[in-house]
Amino acid sequence: MAETLKKGTRVTGAERDKLAGELKKRYDAGESIRALAAATGRSYGFIHRILTESGVNLRGRGGATRGKKA
Repeated sequence: MAETLKKGTRVTGAERDKLAGELKKRYDAGESIRALAAATGRSYGFIHRILTESGVNLRGRGGATRGKKA
């Protein structure tokens, strides 16, 4: 995926499956959705949709969490 995808072009069929597999592998390796979007030239929503369609368990947003009061 060295070359970026043209913004707005449809990605369907085998090409979409190939892209989904590659994005899933990179996401599972720890890359963020925003980083994947920047690398491919596509939107956050497009990457999110592709990942959810391919059955990826998306990570939480992170940040501080509150512990139980003692």
